[in-house]
This record gives sequence, structure tokens and C-alpha cells, in this order.
Amino acid sequence: MKIERKKTRRIMVGSVPIGDGAPVAVQSMTVADTRDIAATLAEINGLARVGCEIIRLAVVDAEAAEAVGKIRNQSPIPVIADIHFDYHLALKVLEGGVDAIRINPGNIGSQEKVRAIVDRMKDRGLPIRIGVNAGSLERDLLDQYGHPTPDAMVESALRHVQLLEKEGFYDIKISLKASNVPDTIDAYMLMSQRCDYPLHIGVSEAGPLLSGTVKSSVGLGYLLANGVGDTIRVSLAADPAEEVKVAWGIMKSLGIRERGVNIIACPTCGRLEIDVVGIAQRVEDRLAHIHETMDISILGCVVNGIGEGKEADLGIAGGQGIGIYFENGEVVKKIKDTEIEEYIIQQVEARVERMRSGQQGGESPQGGLPMHPAMNRH
Repeated sequence: MKIERKKTRRIMVGSVPIGDGAPVAVQSMTVADTRDIAATLAEINGLARVGCEIIRLAVVDAEAAEAVGKIRNQSPIPVIADIHFDYHLALKVLEGGVDAIRINPGNIGSQEKVRAIVDRMKDRGLPIRIGVNAGSLERDLLDQYGHPTPDAMVESALRHVQLLEKEGFYDIKISLKASNVPDTIDAYMLMSQRCDYPLHIGVSEAGPLLSGTVKSSVGLGYLLANGVGDTIRVSLAADPAEEVKVAWGIMKSLGIRERGVNIIACPTCGRLEIDVVGIAQRVEDRLAHIHETMDISILGCVVNGIGEGKEADLGIAGGQGIGIYFENGEVVKKIKDTEIEEYIIQQVEARVERMRSGQQGGESPQGGLPMHPAMNRH
């Protein structure tokens, strides 16, 4: 399947290019109180290590707005300030420094207030993200459509867009999120037809780790497969690091971008004689810090293991007390099956070191598809 991306306008969020064919960027949002600068920075650094490329911070008051600039100056990735209703907070974060703001112009009062924000955004060359959620649509739209339909969400977003366009401002990114997957898909597909602004895609309040991953994978996978989406956030009631991992997993499964290891492992089976489930999970967790791409097979049958893992770069198989380590479909070494987990970790780490020292070429430091130089910040 060949995915043809929708042509959208180019904006820049810090050094990260968005739209116009740039790689789909992974976003998340911090859990820490933005006013706690140290805790917020620690969280951002951790998220950057697992592949987060843009971070959004909640700005709840003036103290948080002041903290944003200090955080941005030390953040390894671009920072978006998330602001609702109060245009003074938008002006304050712009004074301290930020890479973009998320604000809905229709919710902050008069056109004069919109103009005050836009003028400063223009001066600094910064974009605005308009974020429409199904749960917070305007009353007149709910009265007109009866409930938060995709058409109502799109109309709400276009209202906000028009307020910015009225001031000659076009560095805009749009999101239209619902917790309902079909409505989310329909809203984004409709918006994609109505404008060429870059779209930030996500399923709002997707839920806990398992169910939220399923909803997000179905909804966002459909959109990306149809070429829609320029940035992505997986909204989970879970550790934000899991959001980032799932976002990368969705893109990796579609071949849109690559990063880190891809684990090929047996499903549960009555013939398994090693703990494939446990080993696969632990190996994936322990190698989460790796950016370089490679396929790793972890199989529970020494008879079929090589055949099933022949497309992998390296792998292990075990059973009846025997373990084998193989590369590119060929057995390299036999070891005890109790040693295969540590052995595969060692071999992957050694391979990564060779990649980084240039002994094996071609891989990007972050892995995968060619990227704009600005994407390689961390």
C-alpha cells in the first residue's frame, strides 16, 4: 500500500517542520504542574528520550505562564503553551518565549484581543494551534446540529480560523478531537477537504492504556493511511511515555516513519517452552532508549524459529533447554535457553554501537525515513 500524504501548508513549531510533506511529528503533554519547572523539565527530557518531538504545557495562571519561558529555554524539544479563554496568558507566554500556542480565538473575547495576540505571533513568526473538542462545542452549534457531529466540529474550527484570517494570520494548525472514533475520522476527513492547513490528529480521552491504544490505533491509523495528519498525539489515561510509544507504533506499522526496535514474537501457543511473552516485553522495555531501527525476532520454537524470523536482522529462539542466536536467518551461536534474553540485549547494544561509530551505514540517528535536519534535535 502506498500512502499519499495530503498536501498542506508548511509551518514551523520551533525547529520542527509541520506540513508540506514533513515527517508526521509526535506530540504529548506533560502531567507535571507547569509551575514546577524542575519536574516539568524532567518529564520533558524523559519523553524526548522515547521519541516525543513536540511538548504541550498547560498554562493555568500567570505563574505557569512565566514558567513556560524558563522551561522552553532548557527543553530539548519545542514547547507549545496550552491556553484557554484568557488572552493575557497568551501575551505573557509570548513575552517569556514559546514555540507555539494552542488557543481558540473565539473563546478569548473581542476581535481586539485576537488582534493583540496575532500581532505578537506575527512579530515572532510563531504558529497557533486551534483545538476543537466534541465535548466543548458552542451552544448554538449544539442547538443547530443536536449533538457534536463532525460537521459541527468542522464549523466550529472554521469559525476560529476565520477570526485569525481576518487579521491576515495563516500560520495555523487545526485539531478536531472526539472520544468517538468514527466521529473523529469523519471530522478530520471533512476538514482535510475544506482547507489545506496542517492537521494535528488524535482521539480525545481515548481511555486507559489498552482500550485507548486500540481506539487510537484504529482512528489515527485510518487517517494516516489515507494521507491525513501532520502531527499526532495519542491521548491516554496513562504515563505520557506510553502515548509516545503508541504513536510511534502506529506510524511504524504503516511504514510512515521508523524508530527503534521492532519486535517479532510468537503469540501464545501450547508448544512454547520458553517465556516468550515475558522475554519479548522485557527486551522491548530495555531497548526503548534505542533510536536506530532494526527487526528483532524472539521465538519459542527452535525448529521453526529460523524460518519465521528469517526477515529479522537478528533474533533468538529457544526450547528444550537449547537456545539459538541468529542473524539474517542464519544460526550464529547456540546457547542455553536461560541465557538468550541477556544475550540478545548484548548483541543489540553492540550492533547499535557499530551503527553509531559508522561501521554500519545508512541508518539515521533517530532511525527510519529521511528527515528534515531540524527534526534531529535530540
